[in-house]
Amino acid sequence: MSHPSLPLIEAPGEPPRRAASQDLLDLPEPSGEVAKLAHDFLPLGPAEMQRRGWDQVDVVFVTGDAYIDHPSFAMAILGRVLEAAGYRVAILSQPPWLDVDAFLAFGAPRLFWAVSAGNMDSMINHYTAGKKMRNADAYSPGGAIGRRPDRATNVYVQRCREANKRLGSSVPVIAGGVEASLRRLAHYDYWSDTVKPSILMSSKADLVVHGMGEAPILEIARRLNAGETSRDLRDMRSVAWLAGKNERAQLPAGIALPSFEEVKADKRAFARATHLYHHELNPLAGGVLLQAHGDRVVVCNPVISPLSETEMDRVYDLPYARAPHPAYTDEIPAWQTIRHSVQVMRGCFGGCTFCSITMHQGNAIQSRSEASVLREVRALSQSKGFKGTVSDLGGPTANMYKMRCTRPEVEAICRRPSCVHPSHCKLLGTSHEPLIQLMRKARAVPGIKKINIASGVRTDLAKHSPEYLDELVRHHVGGHLKVAPEHASDRTLRVMRKPDVRDFEVFAEAFDKASKRAGKEQFLVPYFIASHPGTDLREAIELAVFLKKNGYRPRQVQDFIPAPMDVATAIYYTGLDPKTLTPVPVAKKLKDRNMQRALLQFFEARNWFEVRDALVEAGRKDLIGEGPDCLIKAFPPTEAKEKRWREAQGGPKGGPKGGASSPPRSRGGGYRPKGGRGDR
Repeated sequence: MSHPSLPLIEAPGEPPRRAASQDLLDLPEPSGEVAKLAHDFLPLGPAEMQRRGWDQVDVVFVTGDAYIDHPSFAMAILGRVLEAAGYRVAILSQPPWLDVDAFLAFGAPRLFWAVSAGNMDSMINHYTAGKKMRNADAYSPGGAIGRRPDRATNVYVQRCREANKRLGSSVPVIAGGVEASLRRLAHYDYWSDTVKPSILMSSKADLVVHGMGEAPILEIARRLNAGETSRDLRDMRSVAWLAGKNERAQLPAGIALPSFEEVKADKRAFARATHLYHHELNPLAGGVLLQAHGDRVVVCNPVISPLSETEMDRVYDLPYARAPHPAYTDEIPAWQTIRHSVQVMRGCFGGCTFCSITMHQGNAIQSRSEASVLREVRALSQSKGFKGTVSDLGGPTANMYKMRCTRPEVEAICRRPSCVHPSHCKLLGTSHEPLIQLMRKARAVPGIKKINIASGVRTDLAKHSPEYLDELVRHHVGGHLKVAPEHASDRTLRVMRKPDVRDFEVFAEAFDKASKRAGKEQFLVPYFIASHPGTDLREAIELAVFLKKNGYRPRQVQDFIPAPMDVATAIYYTGLDPKTLTPVPVAKKLKDRNMQRALLQFFEARNWFEVRDALVEAGRKDLIGEGPDCLIKAFPPTEAKEKRWREAQGGPKGGPKGGASSPPRSRGGGYRPKGGRGDR
């Protein structure tokens, strides 16, 4: 709920979310000795360790990604944070997991093993919504697949434990990253269609760090270095740990979730558990979560509070090489995507039920200072291979920079899952002025010819700032602008916690007018999700009709993938709203998911039979024929008949090239309101 009785602050300063981490504040500022390390990569192999004169490292960071020394990648940002604090760090990147000898490369670390599956959950990285193997891995050299195992965190932790045994070491193995963070409690696993226990049970890690790791990893290193053990670290925020059967009497006070056995046996219990742990996500108000797994208990401490602006600057101003390690000869697709981009903030207060950002980065916006961002833009302008265009200035969203709650005392007790749904909280500061000034100053940096905005623009925020929209359209759109209306059905959008589609239409009209004022022909690239919970054929057809009416033809669409611990995933698995326990329609059968996907691409001849079947089943034959509102013609085109014949012969199904294997958020076509040329 919003708080209309409380006065608003028109121009708030940075709210005091928590006492800053002294560990992070102790990191050197971007000058002095640390600057000499700017192009000295962290060791990727024992020879590099020896060249530094090291006989042992303090931390071995095991990752499923290729090593790119850039703050968009976890191993780089955490490794540089540890290095700046004086610790010796080595990177064990994409080790051959079947060979324990590969984990002996650096010997036993002095303090701990830090294990991460990489920037993505390994199962989402490997498989499409149809559970088929993807044809590329953006985080591997050459896009090669097979460079990390399924459920990589479990495998890597096991190998580190085996390496400890071989090396006669007992240092802790600590898991973190997106995969571990999203599996810290019992969760539904889409790929096995089962409820799985906490990753603490399956991996045997000593601890799991959930959420962003800069402050926790420094505290872990400092306390282990001081002689504490992994058991002593159980009092840390952002840490989950496993209490043995003899430790139950010493458990901290907390919120008891339904046990693993209960959530596995009863979908209502699973839904209740989901609501409970999402209710405790506020780092300022959330409690300790306790979930029994047999005779043991998973203890999940509250997440650490967001980083302050000063802490963000310390982290992002460290001397990254901003390049892949020179050992790689093949291009790494993810690097090509972000190499000329600048991240200005993290977190998202949107609270979309299908998005994992809240569960990992949090819902409080953490922004860098203007000075820090401009330092990076200047460094980028002088970097090798830079031709003058910054590909993005953003983060999880394009336009939440420095937006925050205007009343810290309310923020400290707020349990609202979204600041903008079902309505905008009156205490949310939504001024675009800091972002506008940052954009203007960034494009004025010598050597900068153009700054594009590639992060998705939140239309319900942008429509309230005509000055931002004009600035964006005139200077920062490279022909296409990404937005995410996601759907057109009111029911589906309510389940998603997304604004009404009319909000998108208002923005689209304003964008079109602003583009004309700027003398430019520019297009929106809206993203839509097929088969999201809350969507049956009626809603899917409503979206198809919306697309037809507005002249939009998405060349690729995103199929809903249930990521662990998301609210939408709980709805998909249980068919229930976790808060109210009321039924929600869910498309689980392959036939239903195929029909919904085909409806989003009703204009593709190969989809004629699926669209026809969907329209007939939903009683919408009025949309078949020659009328201007019809989605398909009365008779199947040749391509559809040939596709059906191939399927009858047991041949390939003949979907769109790369469509089924495309990762989430593939680029679609453009959008022009009211019958514009949307397929440019």
